[in-house]
Amino acid sequence: MTNNSLTLQSHSLPEDLFALISGTAFVAFGVFLFNGAGLLTGGTAGLALLLTHVLHISFGKIFFLLNLPFYWLAFKQMGWRFCLNTFISVAIVSLVVDHTGDVVSIESIEPWFAAVFGGFLIGMGMLILFRHKSSLGGVGILALYLQKRNIMRAGKFQMMIDCIIVLASCFIVTPMILIYSVLGAVALNLLLTVNHKPGRYQVG
Repeated sequence: MTNNSLTLQSHSLPEDLFALISGTAFVAFGVFLFNGAGLLTGGTAGLALLLTHVLHISFGKIFFLLNLPFYWLAFKQMGWRFCLNTFISVAIVSLVVDHTGDVVSIESIEPWFAAVFGGFLIGMGMLILFRHKSSLGGVGILALYLQKRNIMRAGKFQMMIDCIIVLASCFIVTPMILIYSVLGAVALNLLLTVNHKPGRYQVG
């Protein structure tokens, strides 16, 4: 099967809806684990988690607001469908993360487990969203744009930005939390780098 044949394939509306719901569910629970262990991550979600340490505002509200400036880039560079799907994905993640605690209670969790398992969950969720013309906004939009232009793989770009953001948080969290946060970022982006390669799936 050639790359051209891949670009002609499209998902049905029910498939897209299921992907948005399942993908955002993976992401939301991964972020919930990170938040429960006091971990940070990269990208726009990482910045939102970082701000929850200094502001008395929930992750969901901060995450939703931070993504607003990126929708214009998403629309101009990736098309209206990608922009709409991303808006829906961000809105669902914002809502679900803020209310997961209403249905799930975790008394204790080892930071290393939250880092690895949470990173895998977020990465899997992002992978599902990428393959259905969506993202988590912010850095994800830039990552997909660079990959679409064959400048850099989405996973590698995301890993680079994520590590910078996590390291910038060293003034807020303890060194061990920082180490576990970097572990989570590596787990997340390693999953993306291995599974999301140019030519297999196209976003535009």
